[in-house]
Amino acid sequence: MSVLTGTILDDIHKVYPQYELHIIASALALIVGCIVCAFGMFRIGFVVDFIPLPALCAFMSGSAINIAMGQIPTLMGNNKSFNTRQSTYLVFINFWKNITYCNLNAALGLTALVLLYLIRFICTRGIRRYPDRGKIFFFISTLRTVFVILVYLLISWLINRQDPSHPRTALLGNVPRGFQNMAVPYIDREIFLALVPYLPSTVIVLLIEHIAIAKSFGRINNYVIDPNQELIAIGITNISGPFFGAYPATGSFSRTAIKSKSGVRTPLAGLVTGIVIILAIYVLTPMFFWISQASLAAVIIHAVGDIIVGPRTLKQFWQVSPIEFVIFWIGVIVTIFSNIENGIYASILTSAVLLLYRIAKAQGQFLGRIRIYQIKLTSDNNVRSTRRNIYIPLNHCDGTNPMINPVSPGNGIFIYRIYESFLYPNAANYMEKMVEQIFRETRGGKTIPYSNLGEQPWNLQTGRHPEKEHHPDDNRPRLHAIILDFTGVPHIDITALQNLVDIHRQLDNYADWKVSWHFVGLSNSWIKRALISHGFGSSDHARTVFSVTNVHSNLNHEDDDDDNERNNAQLQDYSSTDLSSSTNTVLVPILDIDRPLFHADLDEAYNAAVASLSGRQKTDNSVTTVP
Repeated sequence: MSVLTGTILDDIHKVYPQYELHIIASALALIVGCIVCAFGMFRIGFVVDFIPLPALCAFMSGSAINIAMGQIPTLMGNNKSFNTRQSTYLVFINFWKNITYCNLNAALGLTALVLLYLIRFICTRGIRRYPDRGKIFFFISTLRTVFVILVYLLISWLINRQDPSHPRTALLGNVPRGFQNMAVPYIDREIFLALVPYLPSTVIVLLIEHIAIAKSFGRINNYVIDPNQELIAIGITNISGPFFGAYPATGSFSRTAIKSKSGVRTPLAGLVTGIVIILAIYVLTPMFFWISQASLAAVIIHAVGDIIVGPRTLKQFWQVSPIEFVIFWIGVIVTIFSNIENGIYASILTSAVLLLYRIAKAQGQFLGRIRIYQIKLTSDNNVRSTRRNIYIPLNHCDGTNPMINPVSPGNGIFIYRIYESFLYPNAANYMEKMVEQIFRETRGGKTIPYSNLGEQPWNLQTGRHPEKEHHPDDNRPRLHAIILDFTGVPHIDITALQNLVDIHRQLDNYADWKVSWHFVGLSNSWIKRALISHGFGSSDHARTVFSVTNVHSNLNHEDDDDDNERNNAQLQDYSSTDLSSSTNTVLVPILDIDRPLFHADLDEAYNAAVASLSGRQKTDNSVTTVP
């Protein structure tokens, strides 16, 4: 956030030099604070969920590389020879071009960096070897930054105390005492319009850093955060901060880790931290003058080095999703060759494009039936087994055993499963794949679709005489029924539904009779309502198959095998008698029987489709009943 703020201030100050930097920074903090606070108050904190992990990691890694590369010239002492605020790759090139200008600062910076990593290494090994003293080693490791700063502050003072006006190494210099620029933030039209292009990236960084940290420690400490409440908190922080001269602020992972490890449980700890900081900026500023810039650069490089994504995480990205692995590198590369802001936009934009592509190219699958047996070995070494039908993709795309051959429904019946929301981006893709397969496996209802060349559509890829292309030995069945498995469909929209209606008409015309459309797994009443409004769900055929259940308590227990066996036995008795005449039997349908083409499961839908074949056997010899 600090790096991004510094970049924004540099860009705006070049165009509007009449505004002091602290005025621009305070205005930026106030505006983004209001935006983020509004997000929380209007309960739209869910927007942070649209930022995927690869984009987040790309932002963190790219920013860390950018910050570290900007500090290396300060560490080595040649930062005065070129502009260290350029793009990362330019800083890298210019650093090596000006390597000869390195000086005594390099000795302080490199040794400080080595010491930081050495202390951490020793403490990490100590925690593993002496776990009962883990907390002591943790705090020693945490305080290594303070220790290194104090040690090199002393060294810097010894080196430069003779002539502070001409120091031998770079010093931090005068640090203003107390609060600076405490006032009501100033915002006018020019400042606001100048800041508008930078607001999206600033808000994204605020959201990413704060919510990511909050969620991480929520998982560690076993609590769930309220994103909207977090946004209100960070918004109020940035609204009130500018009155004390603050620039945009967000969460800190390392500071949060320290407080969490220290046993902090309430926000009251922030009051203690604030008091210590106020004392420091009022009392310790003369000592800050002697802090070595090289050692401070070492501390910064050491801090940001921990947030660069490591090889193990990158390997997991590649194993899970190679495309998202590429997205990660796009974000990092854009950050290195441009800036952090463009890197954020690039990674989020590519992630959004990938999401839309996956939605638009969602694949449906044709299903086949297999009979499975569930075998259970009881305590008395008896084997109990139950059997039932399940439906799996015919091409085994779900990882089922390729040795299993699912039985295709056949006889012009197709079972098609849709795995995601049925919406306008993917509706055409779903239906095109389904229709292509149906055309390959069935024949049209009309022997000669077009009586002459003039009736044939101009773009139809057939010969000049379609009546001569009919094959009398075509044994493919005519299309009879389509079973759509909507179990994985939480939403449907108007465009997708109209697409479904159009395909319905097309297939009715192709089969030269009314094709039955069965639906399974309708997840909510709105989908049912939408389908009913367009004529789906009703049938002119006899209602021969629908599911009922007994609401008697004996048939609702599933606590043990005895209950299940008793239920099955009772149902078998009911199947051979009049169900309504049995005492203790209260049978109710699972779904509305006025909509016989809406089914409880695929078995019911398949049996209903097979049962309705009998009405068509008289009109077409290719229709046979499936046992």
